[in-house]
Amino acid sequence: MSTANHDLFGDAAPAASTPLAELLRPKTLDEVIGQQHLLGPGKPLRLAFEARKPHSLIFWGPPGVGKTTLARLMADAFDAEFIALSAVFSGVKDIREAVAQAEAVRANPAHSGRATILFIDEVHRFNKAQQDAFLPYVESGLLTLVGATTENPSFEVNSALLSRAAVYVLHPLSADEMGALFARACARALPGLSFDEHARARLIGHADGDARRLINLLEQTRTAASAAGRTHIDGDFIDSTLAQSLRRFDKGGEAFYDQISALHKSVRGSSPDAALYWFCRMLDGGADPRYLARRIVRMAWEDIGLADPRAAQIAAAAAETYERLGSPEGELALAEAVIYLSVAAKSNAAYVAYNSAKAFVAKDGSRPVPLRLRNAPTKLMRALDYGKNYRYAHDEAEAYAAGENYFPDDMPAAQWYRPTPRGLEAKIGEKLAHLQALDREAARLAGRTARTNRSAQAASAKAAPSGSDANTDNSATDEPSAPPEHTKGA
Repeated sequence: MSTANHDLFGDAAPAASTPLAELLRPKTLDEVIGQQHLLGPGKPLRLAFEARKPHSLIFWGPPGVGKTTLARLMADAFDAEFIALSAVFSGVKDIREAVAQAEAVRANPAHSGRATILFIDEVHRFNKAQQDAFLPYVESGLLTLVGATTENPSFEVNSALLSRAAVYVLHPLSADEMGALFARACARALPGLSFDEHARARLIGHADGDARRLINLLEQTRTAASAAGRTHIDGDFIDSTLAQSLRRFDKGGEAFYDQISALHKSVRGSSPDAALYWFCRMLDGGADPRYLARRIVRMAWEDIGLADPRAAQIAAAAAETYERLGSPEGELALAEAVIYLSVAAKSNAAYVAYNSAKAFVAKDGSRPVPLRLRNAPTKLMRALDYGKNYRYAHDEAEAYAAGENYFPDDMPAAQWYRPTPRGLEAKIGEKLAHLQALDREAARLAGRTARTNRSAQAASAKAAPSGSDANTDNSATDEPSAPPEHTKGA
């Protein structure tokens, strides 16, 4: 197996300074700890290895779960040329060199039919132009792509490239799997050191499902123990030796949005304890409390709404309190807002109504404002009937112009806001139901009046003299009829 000069793995024998992560890297598929949903008997990646037929794929998962290890094992499992690039250090020039190497392999009669695997670590760091540079060669079969990414491929990898590669999701290691890795590291690389259960638990907890981090922590512990002349490690030594470990968190990355989503859904689901957990997880991971404050205010308007208007006030006050006090004092105000929003009555009726009205307006035409609803600050506007027949609500019974239509005249009435029966919105719903009853009564009375007027008009028309009689009467006097008097105020 040959590799490019920039091979991430190399073939040199490990030196004394080689990190434990390299020394403990599995040599066979059976040595891999974790990812049994992909590597167990009959599972998709296990079957691909056993068939010895490489296909383009992308490993997606958090750091330290085996993406690079699996790529290295593929180099041994498949009889293929293996070229490894890091998207952090490589560019289009490196991709072209890899393509040239693959073409040389294909042209070599001694390697007839041999495939070329191109492994790209952190493939999400390649921009669109760089990804486009090797897309044709993946499509033609010259290159078999194996990418590794910590970011969601749906957002970071070109859709054309994504459609040609299988995506395998790798999970953080479980506590049991981390324990198995701990035991292997102690047996193979830490002779002379013993750990009590508290030390073991602290190290596994600090590693947070990241195998590479656990091995690095063990390496730090070995160095500290050697300096202190200790051979037995307890929990207190771990606490005093290791720097505070931050949870798995990447501001702006996949874990960031996963956790803010979990916080929002916990608030929406009225689970104050779960909401506090995710809130504290994000603070512990380094999230900006100002960002959390903005999201908390958003939750108040989106998920509590008019069911409890105090929620928006408390959220805004908490955000302002944090601006005044900063950390850590201001974080308590945000935590209390999270609790209040979690236990408050919930309604998204206003949120749904706003989105529905917005969508309607976006696709609807520009309908004119009815004349009665227009403002008439000038004499000309009044002459043009602006504001004519407007009903001033405060002059009406219950300060409500029953039966009035405030939509454009050519638009059917819509009902986007449908209050829930929870919290204050229950009262709002009762009020709207009462106003709708007044509208129905006004419509009934208007209908009766219209029928009465039609009947009167019909009776008047029936009692009027015929047209021929009228002409005869007028011609008899040979005088035109006198004009009617003007009505006052017309």
